[in-house]
Amino acid sequence: MAGQRWLYHTNNPAWLEVDLVDKQIIPFGGLRPVRGKTHPLFDYVLSLSGKDRPKVCFIPTATGDAATSIVAFYDRFALSNAETSHLSLFNRTVYNIEEYLLSQDIIMVGGGNTANMLATWRVHGVDIAIEKAWDSGVIMCGGSAGSLCWFECGTTDSFNLNELEPLYDGLGFLPGSHCPHYDGEEQRRPLYHRLISEGFAPGYALDDDAAIHFVGTDVHKVISSRVNARAYYVQKIGNEVIETPLETTMLS
Repeated sequence: MAGQRWLYHTNNPAWLEVDLVDKQIIPFGGLRPVRGKTHPLFDYVLSLSGKDRPKVCFIPTATGDAATSIVAFYDRFALSNAETSHLSLFNRTVYNIEEYLLSQDIIMVGGGNTANMLATWRVHGVDIAIEKAWDSGVIMCGGSAGSLCWFECGTTDSFNLNELEPLYDGLGFLPGSHCPHYDGEEQRRPLYHRLISEGFAPGYALDDDAAIHFVGTDVHKVISSRVNARAYYVQKIGNEVIETPLETTMLS
Protein backbone atom coordinates (compact mmCIF):
# COMPACT_ATOMS: atom_id res chain seq x y z
CA MET A 1 0.00 0.00 0.00
CA ALA A 2 1.55 3.29 -1.08
CA GLY A 3 2.74 5.49 1.75
CA GLN A 4 2.43 2.78 4.40
CA ARG A 5 5.55 2.20 6.49
CA TRP A 6 6.64 -0.59 8.79
CA LEU A 7 9.40 -1.39 11.25
CA TYR A 8 11.65 -4.45 11.43
CA HIS A 9 13.39 -5.34 14.69
CA THR A 10 16.34 -7.63 15.30
CA ASN A 11 18.22 -8.32 18.53
CA ASN A 12 20.31 -5.33 17.52
CA PRO A 13 18.70 -2.26 19.18
CA ALA A 14 18.61 -0.39 15.88
CA TRP A 15 15.29 -0.30 14.03
CA LEU A 16 14.90 -0.22 10.27
CA GLU A 17 12.27 1.85 8.53
CA VAL A 18 11.56 1.10 4.89
CA ASP A 19 8.69 2.16 2.66
CA LEU A 20 6.67 -0.83 1.46
CA VAL A 21 6.77 0.50 -2.11
CA ASP A 22 10.56 0.93 -2.13
CA LYS A 23 12.49 -1.25 -4.57
CA GLN A 24 14.48 -3.80 -2.57
CA ILE A 25 17.10 -6.40 -3.45
CA ILE A 26 18.93 -8.58 -0.92
CA PRO A 27 21.81 -10.50 -2.53
CA PHE A 28 23.37 -13.31 -0.44
CA GLY A 29 26.99 -14.23 -1.06
CA GLY A 30 25.96 -17.86 -0.66
CA LEU A 31 24.20 -19.94 1.99
CA ARG A 32 25.73 -22.63 4.14
CA PRO A 33 23.30 -25.24 5.49
CA VAL A 34 21.59 -24.69 8.82
CA ARG A 35 19.78 -27.45 10.68
CA GLY A 36 16.46 -27.38 12.46
CA LYS A 37 15.44 -23.82 11.55
CA THR A 38 14.96 -21.37 8.71
CA HIS A 39 18.20 -19.71 7.64
CA PRO A 40 18.47 -16.34 9.43
CA LEU A 41 18.91 -14.51 6.12
CA PHE A 42 15.60 -15.99 4.91
CA ASP A 43 13.92 -14.89 8.14
CA TYR A 44 15.23 -11.38 7.54
CA VAL A 45 13.84 -11.27 4.00
CA LEU A 46 10.48 -12.70 5.08
CA SER A 47 10.15 -9.94 7.67
CA LEU A 48 10.61 -7.26 5.02
CA SER A 49 7.21 -8.01 3.49
CA GLY A 50 5.38 -6.82 6.58
CA LYS A 51 3.12 -9.89 6.30
CA ASP A 52 2.70 -12.90 8.58
CA ARG A 53 2.70 -15.29 5.63
CA PRO A 54 4.16 -13.62 2.52
CA LYS A 55 3.97 -15.15 -0.96
CA VAL A 56 7.45 -16.37 -1.93
CA CYS A 57 8.26 -17.47 -5.47
CA PHE A 58 11.42 -19.47 -6.17
CA ILE A 59 13.02 -19.32 -9.62
CA PRO A 60 15.31 -22.37 -10.12
CA THR A 61 16.37 -21.63 -13.72
CA ALA A 62 20.10 -21.63 -12.89
CA THR A 63 19.99 -25.37 -12.17
CA GLY A 64 17.81 -26.11 -15.19
CA ASP A 65 14.81 -26.38 -12.85
CA ALA A 66 16.43 -29.35 -11.13
CA ALA A 67 14.02 -31.21 -8.85
CA THR A 68 16.60 -31.25 -6.06
CA SER A 69 16.75 -27.43 -6.07
CA ILE A 70 12.98 -27.11 -6.01
CA VAL A 71 12.56 -29.64 -3.18
CA ALA A 72 15.33 -27.93 -1.18
CA PHE A 73 13.51 -24.60 -1.53
CA TYR A 74 10.27 -25.98 -0.13
CA ASP A 75 12.16 -27.66 2.69
CA ARG A 76 13.62 -24.32 3.78
CA PHE A 77 10.30 -22.76 4.76
CA ALA A 78 7.66 -23.78 7.25
CA LEU A 79 4.15 -23.58 5.77
CA SER A 80 3.22 -21.29 8.64
CA ASN A 81 5.90 -18.76 7.60
CA ALA A 82 5.28 -18.37 3.88
CA GLU A 83 3.03 -19.27 0.96
CA THR A 84 5.59 -20.82 -1.38
CA SER A 85 5.57 -21.57 -5.10
CA HIS A 86 8.09 -21.86 -7.92
CA LEU A 87 8.40 -20.80 -11.56
CA SER A 88 9.71 -23.48 -13.91
CA LEU A 89 10.73 -22.51 -17.43
CA PHE A 90 11.97 -25.85 -18.81
CA ASN A 91 8.59 -27.45 -18.06
CA ARG A 92 6.64 -24.24 -18.07
CA THR A 93 3.06 -24.14 -16.79
CA VAL A 94 2.71 -20.43 -16.03
CA TYR A 95 1.40 -18.66 -19.13
CA ASN A 96 1.46 -15.04 -17.94
CA ILE A 97 4.81 -14.73 -16.15
CA GLU A 98 4.47 -10.99 -15.60
CA GLU A 99 1.12 -11.34 -13.85
CA TYR A 100 2.42 -14.24 -11.77
CA LEU A 101 5.56 -12.42 -10.58
CA LEU A 102 3.69 -9.20 -9.87
CA SER A 103 1.39 -11.17 -7.54
CA GLN A 104 4.30 -12.21 -5.28
CA ASP A 105 5.67 -10.53 -2.15
CA ILE A 106 9.18 -12.00 -2.49
CA ILE A 107 11.05 -13.51 -5.44
CA MET A 108 13.98 -15.75 -4.57
CA VAL A 109 16.45 -16.70 -7.32
CA GLY A 110 18.43 -19.91 -6.88
CA GLY A 111 22.10 -20.59 -7.50
CA GLY A 112 23.67 -22.40 -10.44
CA ASN A 113 24.73 -21.30 -13.91
CA THR A 114 24.17 -17.55 -14.11
CA ALA A 115 24.86 -17.18 -17.85
CA ASN A 116 22.44 -19.94 -18.81
CA MET A 117 19.83 -18.56 -16.42
CA LEU A 118 20.01 -15.06 -17.89
CA ALA A 119 19.82 -16.38 -21.45
CA THR A 120 16.75 -18.48 -20.61
CA TRP A 121 15.10 -15.58 -18.79
CA ARG A 122 15.54 -13.37 -21.84
CA VAL A 123 13.93 -15.95 -24.13
CA HIS A 124 10.86 -16.19 -21.86
CA GLY A 125 10.68 -12.48 -20.95
CA VAL A 126 11.43 -13.12 -17.29
CA ASP A 127 14.01 -10.30 -17.25
CA ILE A 128 11.33 -7.78 -18.23
CA ALA A 129 8.69 -9.22 -15.89
CA ILE A 130 11.06 -9.35 -12.93
CA GLU A 131 12.06 -5.71 -13.43
CA LYS A 132 8.40 -4.69 -13.41
CA ALA A 133 7.89 -6.67 -10.23
CA TRP A 134 10.92 -5.00 -8.62
CA ASP A 135 9.62 -1.57 -9.67
CA SER A 136 6.25 -2.39 -8.09
CA GLY A 137 7.77 -3.25 -4.69
CA VAL A 138 8.16 -7.04 -4.90
CA ILE A 139 11.27 -7.93 -2.85
CA MET A 140 14.10 -9.64 -4.74
CA CYS A 141 16.72 -11.91 -3.19
CA GLY A 142 18.97 -14.87 -3.87
CA GLY A 143 22.40 -16.37 -3.43
CA SER A 144 25.24 -17.17 -5.83
CA ALA A 145 23.68 -16.86 -9.31
CA GLY A 146 20.71 -15.33 -7.49
CA SER A 147 23.09 -12.74 -6.10
CA LEU A 148 25.19 -12.03 -9.18
CA CYS A 149 22.30 -11.58 -11.63
CA TRP A 150 21.17 -8.21 -10.23
CA PHE A 151 24.45 -6.45 -11.02
CA GLU A 152 26.03 -5.32 -14.29
CA CYS A 153 28.90 -7.80 -14.16
CA GLY A 154 30.79 -10.13 -11.85
CA THR A 155 32.70 -13.37 -11.35
CA THR A 156 31.18 -16.69 -12.40
CA ASP A 157 31.83 -20.37 -13.00
CA SER A 158 29.13 -20.39 -15.72
CA PHE A 159 31.63 -21.03 -18.50
CA ASN A 160 34.04 -23.38 -16.75
CA LEU A 161 33.52 -25.13 -13.41
CA ASN A 162 37.29 -25.44 -12.96
CA GLU A 163 38.21 -21.81 -13.60
CA LEU A 164 36.24 -18.65 -12.84
CA GLU A 165 35.69 -16.02 -15.51
CA PRO A 166 34.01 -12.62 -15.76
CA LEU A 167 30.34 -12.27 -16.66
CA TYR A 168 29.45 -9.00 -18.37
CA ASP A 169 25.71 -9.10 -19.07
CA GLY A 170 23.89 -9.11 -15.75
CA LEU A 171 20.48 -7.49 -15.38
CA GLY A 172 22.06 -4.24 -14.22
CA PHE A 173 19.37 -3.38 -11.67
CA LEU A 174 22.24 -2.64 -9.30
CA PRO A 175 25.20 -0.67 -10.70
CA GLY A 176 28.72 -2.02 -10.82
CA SER A 177 30.14 -5.48 -10.25
CA HIS A 178 29.64 -8.28 -7.77
CA CYS A 179 31.56 -11.24 -6.41
CA PRO A 180 29.62 -13.88 -4.43
CA HIS A 181 31.24 -16.70 -2.40
CA TYR A 182 34.08 -14.33 -1.51
CA ASP A 183 35.34 -16.52 1.33
CA GLY A 184 33.86 -19.77 0.04
CA GLU A 185 35.84 -20.34 -3.17
CA GLU A 186 39.57 -19.68 -3.30
CA GLN A 187 39.58 -18.27 -6.84
CA ARG A 188 37.00 -15.56 -6.14
CA ARG A 189 39.03 -12.91 -4.32
CA PRO A 190 42.17 -12.97 -6.53
CA LEU A 191 40.14 -12.95 -9.75
CA TYR A 192 37.92 -10.11 -8.56
CA HIS A 193 40.94 -8.03 -7.55
CA ARG A 194 42.64 -8.71 -10.89
CA LEU A 195 39.55 -7.81 -12.90
CA ILE A 196 39.11 -4.55 -11.03
CA SER A 197 42.80 -3.74 -11.44
CA GLU A 198 42.30 -4.22 -15.20
CA GLY A 199 39.30 -1.87 -15.41
CA PHE A 200 36.32 -3.95 -14.23
CA ALA A 201 33.65 -1.80 -12.58
CA PRO A 202 34.03 -1.46 -8.80
CA GLY A 203 31.47 -3.24 -6.69
CA TYR A 204 30.49 -5.46 -3.81
CA ALA A 205 31.96 -8.75 -2.62
CA LEU A 206 29.99 -10.99 -0.27
CA ASP A 207 31.12 -13.86 1.92
CA ASP A 208 28.84 -16.87 2.29
CA ASP A 209 26.10 -16.17 4.88
CA ALA A 210 26.40 -12.40 4.44
CA ALA A 211 23.97 -10.20 2.53
CA ILE A 212 23.46 -6.60 1.50
CA HIS A 213 20.01 -5.05 1.72
CA PHE A 214 19.69 -2.53 -1.11
CA VAL A 215 16.85 -0.01 -1.13
CA GLY A 216 16.73 1.32 -4.64
CA THR A 217 20.39 1.16 -5.62
CA ASP A 218 21.71 2.30 -2.24
CA VAL A 219 23.09 0.10 0.53
CA HIS A 220 20.56 0.15 3.35
CA LYS A 221 22.12 -2.45 5.64
CA VAL A 222 24.65 -5.29 5.64
CA ILE A 223 23.64 -8.41 7.58
CA SER A 224 25.37 -11.66 8.46
CA SER A 225 24.39 -14.94 10.08
CA ARG A 226 27.93 -16.18 10.68
CA VAL A 227 30.83 -14.70 12.62
CA ASN A 228 33.42 -13.19 10.24
CA ALA A 229 31.06 -13.35 7.23
CA ARG A 230 31.29 -9.86 5.76
CA ALA A 231 30.57 -7.61 2.80
CA TYR A 232 33.17 -5.44 1.09
CA TYR A 233 33.29 -2.60 -1.38
CA VAL A 234 36.16 -3.24 -3.79
CA GLN A 235 37.54 -0.51 -6.04
CA LYS A 236 40.69 0.68 -7.73
CA ILE A 237 42.27 3.82 -6.32
CA GLY A 238 45.35 4.93 -8.22
CA ASN A 239 47.21 1.73 -9.03
CA GLU A 240 45.94 -0.18 -6.01
CA VAL A 241 42.82 -2.31 -5.46
CA ILE A 242 41.24 -1.33 -2.15
CA GLU A 243 38.90 -3.69 -0.27
CA THR A 244 36.79 -1.86 2.32
CA PRO A 245 34.79 -3.92 4.85
CA LEU A 246 31.25 -2.63 5.33
CA GLU A 247 29.64 -2.24 8.73
CA THR A 248 27.71 -5.42 9.43
CA THR A 249 24.82 -6.38 11.72
CA MET A 250 24.84 -9.94 13.06
CA LEU A 251 21.53 -11.82 13.00
CA SER A 252 20.66 -14.32 15.69
